[in-house]
Amino acid sequence: MKKLILGLVAAASVANVSNATARDSISVVGSSTVYPFATVVAERFGKATDFKAPKVESTGSGGGLKLFCKGVGVATPDITNSSRRIKSGEFEDCQKNGVKEIVEVLIGYDGIVLANAKGAAPMQLSRKDIYMALAKMVPGPDGKLIDNPNKTWRDVNAALPATKIEVLGPPPTSGTRDAFAELALEGGAREVEEIAKLRGLKADQAEEIAAVVKKLGIESAWAAAVKKKGDKAKGKDVVKIIGRSVREDGAYIEAGENDNLIVNKLVANPNALGIFGFSFLDQNSDKVQGSIIDGNAPTFDAIAEGSYKVSRPLYFYVKKAHIGTVPGIQEYLNTFVSEDTIGPDGYLIDKGLIPLGDDAYIDMSSGAKALKNLAL
Repeated sequence: MKKLILGLVAAASVANVSNATARDSISVVGSSTVYPFATVVAERFGKATDFKAPKVESTGSGGGLKLFCKGVGVATPDITNSSRRIKSGEFEDCQKNGVKEIVEVLIGYDGIVLANAKGAAPMQLSRKDIYMALAKMVPGPDGKLIDNPNKTWRDVNAALPATKIEVLGPPPTSGTRDAFAELALEGGAREVEEIAKLRGLKADQAEEIAAVVKKLGIESAWAAAVKKKGDKAKGKDVVKIIGRSVREDGAYIEAGENDNLIVNKLVANPNALGIFGFSFLDQNSDKVQGSIIDGNAPTFDAIAEGSYKVSRPLYFYVKKAHIGTVPGIQEYLNTFVSEDTIGPDGYLIDKGLIPLGDDAYIDMSSGAKALKNLAL
């Protein structure tokens, strides 16, 4: 009976893969940040080869990975773009649903900008300013974390304008939101002495963690970390919870995955700020300008050399089971990782993609073309 069941499962898996032949073009979903790059490659691929141009949809990184990991077959996408690396939980979902073999492709880097309309005064912010403006909980007068009371940028920092904090940004399904929360919000939280101290405490320092947690008044966050990690919970697990939580009282406004909509709203409201990728800032430099963060403007060179700290890697993931059934996947992958596309002088660099270093590019392209399986 056990052999029969295993045989039926294997047969169903093969049937699911063969069902993918009902589709004659590649299905790509995922990140709104990677979307402009992927659409350019897809259009060129369709014109330069005998394959149909892939259909590219912007669903957000989290939304794309959810669709990608649903299973194997015509009803699921072949490729998903992501403006962050796949999470372990998402990888586990893929494995549970039969998406066993995945090819990870790191295409380059992008900066996350906090922009306002051209013509308005450019903002000069620190990551701590951003944390104090947009985090759900911030230090109160006695040092304990409280619900964010700051209404204007001047409440955050006396050197900033007395304008209302109003920031348009992506939803929780977005990789840009995840990266912004990690790099800008949590990065700013670490500037608070007690939070920095908490982050450095290991799992075997439970008494020290409890003391700092009590001082900050965040016992519930520590309880949540322990519930998730058990006796492996560390101080940094608590810092992730408190540092990456975005306030929900209207200062941060979810504007969906459409970056064009954010740009239009910034133009209409010069007092507002918006969050999106550097490549989109680059394409709309006649309308919006990036804020200076920790003394560095979001420029191509600053992101490439690492001095602009709010930056992240960009990926796409390929469902290996669909290669050979949906036509053109291997060829599209090879086209995307070619020097003409993402090499130092590739056409996507002109579109705002920050390239990999020479050695990193060689390692990535060889691994991608060989269809090296992702292992987390």
